[in-house]
Amino acid sequence: MQDLMVYVNEVMEEIRGRCAGVFCSALSVGCEESAQGTTEYAILVGVLVVIAIVAIVAFRDRVSELWDAISSGINSL
Repeated sequence: MQDLMVYVNEVMEEIRGRCAGVFCSALSVGCEESAQGTTEYAILVGVLVVIAIVAIVAFRDRVSELWDAISSGINSL
């Protein structure tokens, strides 16, 4: 009976160790996915900033006219 209890305790420790390993693996996968999402978001924001800069440079005259119209409208208030 004593040997059976020792064996059961050893098996339970092994199960706890494996479950902890699976839990840690699941957490690390979550961290990797979170980091991947953050990287994708940063790349998307960077691309949008580059597109905005290119658009402003390409339409510089039109943006200048629009800015002057807005500023004169605000000044007339």
